[in-house]
Amino acid sequence: MRFVFTPPADQATGLLTLPWSVPLEDWRDDRLVEIRQRGISRHVVRFVYDDGTLYALKELSERLARREYRVLRSLAVKGVPAVEVVGITVDLQQSGRSQPDADAILVTRFLSYATTYRAVFSHPRGIQPVDGLLDALVELLARLHLSGFFWGDCSLSNTLFRHDAGTLEAYLVDAETSEEHPTLSDGQRDFDVELAVERIFGELLDLQAGERLPADVDPLEIAEELRSRYDSLWQELTREEILRPEEQRYRIAERLRRLNKLGFDADEIELIGTPEGNKLRLRTRVAESGHFARQLFLRTGIDAGENQARRLLNDIASFRAYLEQKEGRPFSEVVAANRWLEEIYDPVIAAIPDDLRDRLPPAEIFHEVLEHRWYMSEVAGRDVGTTAAARSYLEQVLPAAPEPLEDNEPAEDSLPLEDSEPVEDNEAVEDNELPEDSQPPEDSELLEDNELLEDSPTTEDSEPLEEPTVG
Repeated sequence: MRFVFTPPADQATGLLTLPWSVPLEDWRDDRLVEIRQRGISRHVVRFVYDDGTLYALKELSERLARREYRVLRSLAVKGVPAVEVVGITVDLQQSGRSQPDADAILVTRFLSYATTYRAVFSHPRGIQPVDGLLDALVELLARLHLSGFFWGDCSLSNTLFRHDAGTLEAYLVDAETSEEHPTLSDGQRDFDVELAVERIFGELLDLQAGERLPADVDPLEIAEELRSRYDSLWQELTREEILRPEEQRYRIAERLRRLNKLGFDADEIELIGTPEGNKLRLRTRVAESGHFARQLFLRTGIDAGENQARRLLNDIASFRAYLEQKEGRPFSEVVAANRWLEEIYDPVIAAIPDDLRDRLPPAEIFHEVLEHRWYMSEVAGRDVGTTAAARSYLEQVLPAAPEPLEDNEPAEDSLPLEDSEPVEDNEAVEDNELPEDSQPPEDSELLEDNELLEDSPTTEDSEPLEEPTVG
């Protein structure tokens, strides 16, 4: 057998001691963990927690594994939201495996704080599930198409979602049917959307049969809504328009602002003279992600999603204005950010009960505290302050948040998953130490990524909280 992992390869050394010569469904290892909210998968998928990192392992054919490996690497380079691929194991013995051609295992890193579409319907957390899921999925599909990727298997089941300050962000999970092209034709895009509509219709029917879908939701109507939302977004991203010379400057700026707000950018702007005026033609690309997240991290060291970061930066700005008004002197951004951390953010996070800390990312919890403060203030007719809002939120709201996908226990007796439902290709876990005497199999070798590309065949296919904040 051979291991092929993305550089730096030393991150994969702990995985070498897993029982690769045994079919994945028959593995017995202390590092195997069970996952909540198991979904349906065509392949055997299991989860391993090693050296502080959770991995998803999927058993499939070497041809599909190599293909998905390359696609996920390309998606990462182009900044399209997807799970992070770690590597593949190839040249496995096929005897006893669930599928005759399952001679490889794809390894991806678990997407932390991720949730499934079923969990969103069960625990919407202030989001309209249908709107939130459709908008996130449509944006992901448009990003893929602009980057030249045909998904081929777009569905809610093949997507994981993260809460991001009252919205959802979608991440591609399964890429084994995906193809990368310089650009996609209209026919390729339409076919991809058609496949998505069919699959989502089936998934919603499944939810309806299980009485997990609101009674007023029509599965067919919602599935068709995905097509109309995609068409509207694509039209906004790519449409051409005629501009009069005297208005073209502000109209172009307005168009670019709308693109930026949607998370996209203009790669090229072209003005073509016509008798009616100048025709504006934009070549749109996926915008460089994480502007606000990087800005927040540089100022505070807080790791947050883009919408979370925008909300927290706004709260810092409000707190800065409060400080300047209270003390009658200007404050620099650095000083204000540090005061905000010390007096506002850190006390809220420190007040989270230990048994609730893994329910949501800290930045999302703080965002929800700000939302809760607004609602409480509306009811009270005055600003109730962060202290009261945080206490109320931690007592009444956060305990109702769904538990994380991971189970705190290792797989029972590390038994095979014969009698359990297959699971989605990416979820979460708990810690087990790697035995000190564990050694990689004698017949294995660890390869860097370049070697994979060289030898692989080409395929087409208390009062802890302070009061003042104005966020």
